[in-house]
Amino acid sequence: MIEAIVEAIRLAVTKIPEDTFSAIRKAYAGEEDETARFNLGNIIKAIDLGFADRVPVCQDTGTVTFFVEAGVGSPFLGKLRDLLIEATRRATEEIPLRPNAVDVLTGRNSGDNTGEGIPIIHWEPVPGDRIRIAVLPKGGGSENCSALAMLTPAGGWEGVKRFVVEHVRACGGKPCPPVILGIGVGGGADYALLLAKKALLRKVGERNPDGRIAKIEEELLTEVNSTGIGPMGMGGKTTALDVKIEVAHRHPASFPVGLVVQCWANRRAFIEIKPDGDVRVWN
Repeated sequence: MIEAIVEAIRLAVTKIPEDTFSAIRKAYAGEEDETARFNLGNIIKAIDLGFADRVPVCQDTGTVTFFVEAGVGSPFLGKLRDLLIEATRRATEEIPLRPNAVDVLTGRNSGDNTGEGIPIIHWEPVPGDRIRIAVLPKGGGSENCSALAMLTPAGGWEGVKRFVVEHVRACGGKPCPPVILGIGVGGGADYALLLAKKALLRKVGERNPDGRIAKIEEELLTEVNSTGIGPMGMGGKTTALDVKIEVAHRHPASFPVGLVVQCWANRRAFIEIKPDGDVRVWN
């Protein structure tokens, strides 16, 4: 089981999902700006090399983050936390991953991507006896452009759009565009950001099942791409490959909006563990 988790981490950092790669190739084909085409072309080369040689597509292999849908009847539930931590250690050495876990007081790097609260594990108990794990190695440059806004309810969704577009403009090329934007609306401050990060697990081009929210996703994508920031912040048509929105009910006095920015290296993979120990890995 540890080997399967290591393989999922390897898959995430070396093979960009086909939905993302397809969107990048489409952006390249439709781009007229010479600099933008050059930048997108280099991204495509990096993706090809990562897949061919099974090496990370970017030197920043991110903070290893797991989203666990934990079937409460699984016989492996009690062992899973230790398995995820050990797999992260092994993945750091075997793939290899860049060590990205630093003590906030001493500045010392643990050297194996583990430490206090790291890897990050989000747990969600669900009915059944299967465990499904999403692996999201999150790069630091794009994470630095994440933001929280506690808007007034009167501002509504127009306020959400304004916040997102203005923040993307302010970030410019810092998060290595073209980006994917995860947006969480509602809940509380912490939950809005969690929703935003979970939104990144959806495929590029996959709309929210609520048609009203799907329309806002498309509108925001158009507005963000109209900024002209472009690939690597050097101009062009494609600043974002997609916008994903997840929502929760909110307090009448609050309108929380979490924004999590993902770079072009949209790394993710999935694991399913059946009660008989059979494991499936994909991205």
